[in-house]
Amino acid sequence: MNFGISILFRAIPLLMGAVCLSFGWYVFAGGDDPAHRTAGHVLMALTAICIALFTTAAMIIRQLTRTFAPIWKVVLPVLGYGVAVATAIWGLVIRGGASNADFVAGHVVFGVGLIAACVTTVAVASSAFTLITANAARRHEDGAPSGAYGRAVMLGLICIPATAALVLVVWAAILLTDSAEAPRYIAGHVMIGLAAICASLISLVATVSRQVRNEFDEPERWAWTIWVLAMGSVAVVWGLVVLFASDRPERLAPGCILIGLGMICYSVVSKVFLLAAVWRRRFVLANRVPLIPIFTCLACLFFAAFLAEAATTDPGLFIPARVLTGLGAVCFTLFSIVSILEAGTSVKS
Repeated sequence: MNFGISILFRAIPLLMGAVCLSFGWYVFAGGDDPAHRTAGHVLMALTAICIALFTTAAMIIRQLTRTFAPIWKVVLPVLGYGVAVATAIWGLVIRGGASNADFVAGHVVFGVGLIAACVTTVAVASSAFTLITANAARRHEDGAPSGAYGRAVMLGLICIPATAALVLVVWAAILLTDSAEAPRYIAGHVMIGLAAICASLISLVATVSRQVRNEFDEPERWAWTIWVLAMGSVAVVWGLVVLFASDRPERLAPGCILIGLGMICYSVVSKVFLLAAVWRRRFVLANRVPLIPIFTCLACLFFAAFLAEAATTDPGLFIPARVLTGLGAVCFTLFSIVSILEAGTSVKS
């Protein structure tokens, strides 16, 4: 990877974060109605995921360009986890607001903070990323290399997204036990989609850390990919059920947003699939895998465009039209990460 491309791939997450932050503030300041307030808060919160993805990009690229120093093992995780915790706390603060818009936005922002923490965990798991290619040339029986982190660390890293997913599922279930109230109905369904993303990141953290420790083997080669595909499909199908199983007016926002969250899960598939496909084998289509998050990004943006037009006659589509734009930005950021993985792991000849 040359210097120019490495700068570009690190700039993409920051640029998309700037888009989410600026667009979120623009929407938030654009009106006093609850829809502007909810959509603005969620869009600004998505910046945290972009920053967390930047830490992952920087962690891997500095190893590939041989500019990695031990200090980055501290600076980058502190940045990612710091932003994630701040976002989660911000969500809890918003949740305590007096309006229903604050109740919904607070729950979603809290969930976004947990996703940012899970993404930062991918960065931590990638702190010995170059061992993956070295291990691919070795045998599974050779065991973990001397430079890899311990098994306890690996299990601890995997537990972070697993715990985040569990927290979101339980919280969503609690909210949906009283789904007759519109704010609880909306927040509960969206948190299911956020939990699906955290659950998808279990696969990515597990794949990276197990390859770093040379424990990744044939029985699990495609298991993690199937898991992420299942999580994405759960989010999309759940969204369709929410949209078409009732005629409640408040179903529109969570139903559409769940589909967008499913697109993020499908973007994560590209990374898990790529790491599995190139492990101890040559995959000739490796350089095509980064197209997956491009397609999911376009799906979110086109969907958002249709919803924005439909919102002129149905105000219930205002929030999903804006939020899906931010989700498209996150998908495009994931294109940067999978491109970095492809550059660092695939065999070119």
